[in-house]
Amino acid sequence: MPASSTPPQSLVTRFAPSPTGLLHLGHAHAALFAWSLARAAPGGRFLLRLEDIDATRCRPEFAAAIAEDLAWLGLDWDGAVRVQSAHMADHAAVLERLAGRGLLYPCFCTRAAIAREVAGAAGAPHGSDGPLYPGTCRRLSAGERADRLARGDPHALRLDMAAALRQAPRDLAWHEVGEGPVRCDPARFGDAVLARKEMPASYHLCVTHDDAAQGVTLVTRAEDLRPATHLHRLLQALMGWPAPAYRHHPLLRGADGRRLSKRDGAPALRALRAAGLSAGQVRAMAGFAAPAGSADPPAAVAEAGDMVQPGLGASGR
Repeated sequence: MPASSTPPQSLVTRFAPSPTGLLHLGHAHAALFAWSLARAAPGGRFLLRLEDIDATRCRPEFAAAIAEDLAWLGLDWDGAVRVQSAHMADHAAVLERLAGRGLLYPCFCTRAAIAREVAGAAGAPHGSDGPLYPGTCRRLSAGERADRLARGDPHALRLDMAAALRQAPRDLAWHEVGEGPVRCDPARFGDAVLARKEMPASYHLCVTHDDAAQGVTLVTRAEDLRPATHLHRLLQALMGWPAPAYRHHPLLRGADGRRLSKRDGAPALRALRAAGLSAGQVRAMAGFAAPAGSADPPAAVAEAGDMVQPGLGASGR
């Protein structure tokens, strides 16, 4: 068979933190994981994106600190930093397309009202994020929805999961590096919120759109985000976006076994730097003892890299 004239697809990874605080060791591990894979692949690219859609928590000083801390660690990235909030018009256009296909509906329920309804329902179904939304506003008539929208009642936009699944391929799956195809079960999210008043587009919608827009071919992220991939793969299928491969890596944990997170007071990288630690020492603490730029990445990254062939995606064992 003659060789294809289509050039092989380069590996493209990304690190996409939210500027809601300073980077800590867990962030360093995630960034180094994605960066090492890209730099080890011929023609590989590593992208930096700031997911700053939460205007109430994101701050410009944290955005500046992210770039500074990554550079201090020895990481570089390809192209300009993508700032998610600068592309909200694109996200709004996605919502319009979904709405035009009858896949969104306005939800006027408050969190308290939902909690009361769920508490009063015996055997309420649960999903990845807890009890599933009971569908109260999905059952509103067109007239009721129109009246409440005309009054300006606060509302979120929810994905009509049943309608979305009818429009999606039956055997929806994503490719997990090292595992192979993983069957999707988006219904575990129920009617997921894709926009609300304080956040014009949700994390789920923005991250899938931006990965597609940036040409990301391998999404590397911590295992706690693995459940979200069920919903992300559905959104990709509905919008006709290319499906990247995924590699969900273990969370970095402290000596007490607890995950390192902002919420639990994980030490910031710049605090470690101020304490006199070198970038190499911090990389080692993050699980990357090899110097930045070394041809010998840590074993976990080398293993993942061996299974990702540019142009062919990721192959499972």
